[in-house]
Amino acid sequence: MKHTYQITGMTCSSCETKVKSALQMIENVTEVVVTKADNSATITMNKHIPLSDLQQALDPKYTISAIQFNETEELAKSWFETYKPILLIFFYISLVVVLVQINSERFNIMMAMQYFMAGFFLVFSFFKFLNLKGFAESYVMYDVLAKRIPIWAYLYAFIEVSLGMAYLINFNPLVTNIFTFTVMSLSIIGVLQSVFNKRKIQCACLGAVFNLPMSTITIIEDALMIVMSGYMIINIL
Repeated sequence: MKHTYQITGMTCSSCETKVKSALQMIENVTEVVVTKADNSATITMNKHIPLSDLQQALDPKYTISAIQFNETEELAKSWFETYKPILLIFFYISLVVVLVQINSERFNIMMAMQYFMAGFFLVFSFFKFLNLKGFAESYVMYDVLAKRIPIWAYLYAFIEVSLGMAYLINFNPLVTNIFTFTVMSLSIIGVLQSVFNKRKIQCACLGAVFNLPMSTITIIEDALMIVMSGYMIINIL
């Protein structure tokens, strides 16, 4: 994306150079064009950078402001574009769950969660198998168990597809949900550590096919599976 900003405080060509150098040092900035004549800076970036981050990189005597640019809208757009694959997956799985029960007399929450989890594990494991090695390399970077036992990163994809099939055929619901609760609880530890430490690494939830950043979305995914499996265990018991 490319945006043009207004820069105030520049008085000479030396200011142009200083502003340009400062902005070029910001992560995800690929190109900067600064013009003192119209007090502007055109910045090309790989992903949205908040205006506050741009200002922080500059000397206090320079002030940067947006020109015909709504930062809130751009941030929302950038967020949606980044996580669109996951949002679409959740939408389609939810749609299938609703359609499966559309002719039932009443909505069965246990069955809905069972089929949702089946779809979740089958779809997410599919993307992991598209590039199993790439997934394993990403997963080892943050998962607490995979860091100690690298083979776990490869086994995890097979566990996911197995859980998906188990939910689909309703295989021993108590054992299946206990295993899911345990595995996802272990998985979320590494995710929480990465997000809270603000580590900028790739999330392996959709394998290596999509370059998704580790974020609260990943926490929500794992937490959702933990809550659902925990709820089902309580109801079965």
